[in-house]
Amino acid sequence: MSFDWDWDRAADCVPVLWDGFKITLLATALGFLIAAALGLVIAIVRRVGPAMVTVPLRMVTEFIRLTPLVVQLFFVYFTFTQFTALQVGIVVLGIHYSTYMAEVYRAGIDAVPKGQWEAAHALSLSQRRTWRAVILPQAVRATAPALGNYAISMFKDTPFLFAITVVEMVTAAQQYGARTFLYVEPITMAGVLFLLASYPTSILIRRLEKALAY
Repeated sequence: MSFDWDWDRAADCVPVLWDGFKITLLATALGFLIAAALGLVIAIVRRVGPAMVTVPLRMVTEFIRLTPLVVQLFFVYFTFTQFTALQVGIVVLGIHYSTYMAEVYRAGIDAVPKGQWEAAHALSLSQRRTWRAVILPQAVRATAPALGNYAISMFKDTPFLFAITVVEMVTAAQQYGARTFLYVEPITMAGVLFLLASYPTSILIRRLEKALAY
């Protein structure tokens, strides 16, 4: 078996992959925003909410975390047919990863020293102000690197969107290969684009972790 590589074919497939790459970035960026915001809400509600809310919420989040992303994509795509495949993919990615980010936020909140809570109470700060001015700034600072790692994981999970017909980068590479019967170059170039986007991000996350270290 020989490895037949052609640079002209590799260059020819890049414009096709670039269109898929933009879809991949869009799904990752919007999905991450949903996940980060919703995960924070879940973490706070589970911390301060009544049992009649926190118990069902914990069950739902555990169900989402313990079921495959592809199954969730299929279920939502065929249930909510009024939305486009890309809209479904973004929302499902966001909700799926919000359950993981909620645990990260929870760990960050639990890491805030008990004295901080006591000091806020001694100063007669309202619960809302305590969270906004005292707890969340410290919790988010501690969890930022982990959230960045989940962003990279989400970026690498976008190929699962092919299951609901979203033409992201890997699907674009497969379609190019199906048209030309040449798969080595498009699949390899898709991997290179993933690497070029992920590696600098991982470096920034490591630097952020060092900068935020206490």
